[in-house]
Amino acid sequence: MRYLIALFLLPSALWAGEFHLLDGDAALSRAEVMQVTERHLIEFYEGGQSRYSAGGAYSFTYASGGTAYGSFTVNSDGTICISYRNGRSRCDRLVRSHGRLVMLTQGGQRFAIRP
Repeated sequence: MRYLIALFLLPSALWAGEFHLLDGDAALSRAEVMQVTERHLIEFYEGGQSRYSAGGAYSFTYASGGTAYGSFTVNSDGTICISYRNGRSRCDRLVRSHGRLVMLTQGGQRFAIRP
């Protein structure tokens, strides 16, 4: 059973390490990420909104109005991993970059967060 759990957690551990930091990026610690997610709503300049609930529920509302639902966890390294109801999952990293808060995705995208 322990091996099954380890195999299940391995992909998320691998995803968490794939973030490409640029010069000037400083990854937020777990404590800092917890403070950001405790605000419950993160708004992006592109128009999307991530909503974090105290119980681990997560939703992302697209600028077009559609919403994806799931759950999130904040790992010890500060990455935020999201499991969507449709079976997809991903991990994100929050960084401070040149005075801005920016979300990095596993796929290499960067999204600036509104203050």
